[in-house]
Amino acid sequence: MDRRIVLVTGPSGAGRSSAIRALEDSGYEVIDNMPLRLLEPLLETPAPERPIALGIDPRTRDFSVRAVEEALSLMASKFNIQPELLYLDCDTRVLLQRFSETRRRHPLAEEGQLEAAIAREIELLAPLRERADLRIDTSGTNIHELRAEIETYFAASDEGLMAISIQSFSYKRGVPGAVDMVFDCRFLRNPYWEPELRRLNGTDTPVQDYIAEDSRYAEFEERVRSLCLFLLPAHKHEGKSHLSIAFGCTGGQHRSVALAETLAAALADKGWRVSTRHREMNARVAHRKSKE
Repeated sequence: MDRRIVLVTGPSGAGRSSAIRALEDSGYEVIDNMPLRLLEPLLETPAPERPIALGIDPRTRDFSVRAVEEALSLMASKFNIQPELLYLDCDTRVLLQRFSETRRRHPLAEEGQLEAAIAREIELLAPLRERADLRIDTSGTNIHELRAEIETYFAASDEGLMAISIQSFSYKRGVPGAVDMVFDCRFLRNPYWEPELRRLNGTDTPVQDYIAEDSRYAEFEERVRSLCLFLLPAHKHEGKSHLSIAFGCTGGQHRSVALAETLAAALADKGWRVSTRHREMNARVAHRKSKE
């Protein structure tokens, strides 16, 4: 059995510790903040039955982007291991809010310099963010949702089964990072303009029925579904372990949510391991709870 190793990184406050705990609960042997110089001796020991998750960030004793990149190259060249780099991403404003609410000290912050420390850490980690095999934006995600997403992508018991994440988003806030396929739903009729549907969302049957009445909906949905069912086996054959698909609309509440839910159900029905996430809806819930 090939050794599976996941390196987990990201800015402080983005959920790295929560992701590490989720991986541990999923059956991974977890080593957090291990000095990178100890990686080679670790890999020279007999391979464990469990996959390994390594948590790394600027607090790690000999941390540098170059050191991480050398570690990735070492695993591939000397040990024939293809490690996966998971980057937990988060909006700067959300990181500021999280540190303010928890009153935690940022590891790079001097007195009164929280925002500057966050910006410095994000800049430091930028090369790893670009190199990451998977980026998960936790800006609008709570701990339970992050755990579910981690389990979908990295469940040790489902080795060899590609994990698929399907999400919805609003174009007003930009396309999510590290998405493999994006579909624009803005040409479909918009439930927002119907007063009785405005406060509902794409998981509600009346909204789904309204969108489905658009004469272009059936063909669009069928073509997207057929395309995905054609491409997924090809991606899996190439060794891809996770794939992200996103649907976007104007507000991220109605059309994109409905299409994401519909495709998720169709792919799950065909035996694919699928998770869904609705970025704008999750962000609204998080914002409302922060005010309570």
